[in-house]
Amino acid sequence: MELLTFNKDDGFTEAVVRGYRSGILDAASYSNLGQCDSLEDMRMHLQVTDYGTFLQNEPSPLQTMTISEKCTEKLVDEFNYVRCNASSELAKFMDYITYGYMIDNVVLLLTGTLHERDTSELLEKCHPLGKFQSLATLAITTNAKDAYRLLLVDTPLAPHAHMHFNDA
Repeated sequence: MELLTFNKDDGFTEAVVRGYRSGILDAASYSNLGQCDSLEDMRMHLQVTDYGTFLQNEPSPLQTMTISEKCTEKLVDEFNYVRCNASSELAKFMDYITYGYMIDNVVLLLTGTLHERDTSELLEKCHPLGKFQSLATLAITTNAKDAYRLLLVDTPLAPHAHMHFNDA
């Protein structure tokens, strides 16, 4: 009976993921990228693949940081698109994937704040998959218990962090 409703619940998401999978570089394309002498050569080789459009509006000379940022942006956009169109079970699984990035961002902000680093600089370094609404407020907390009481309690990380703050 479950096979009768598969397309209704999961067909579109599966088709999108299959499309993303078909766009992964094959061995020949990857080999061509390995033989590039410059970043401009790499851009030229990528233009004939599914990755061709994400660097087309970037000015020359191309920087490695720009490539990294654009690749991350493309990954996050595709991840969020699949998550928005996913069934509830898949969406929950994809939420679990983001928890690791959330934890990394929280640790980055807490340690950066303790070492008196600039908040805007720290927020730029946060991974986009781990950003949540009250992340910027985390930088104003003075200790971990305050961070838990003020904002972590409202995130999906709360059940995991609660065990470390029994009296919070």
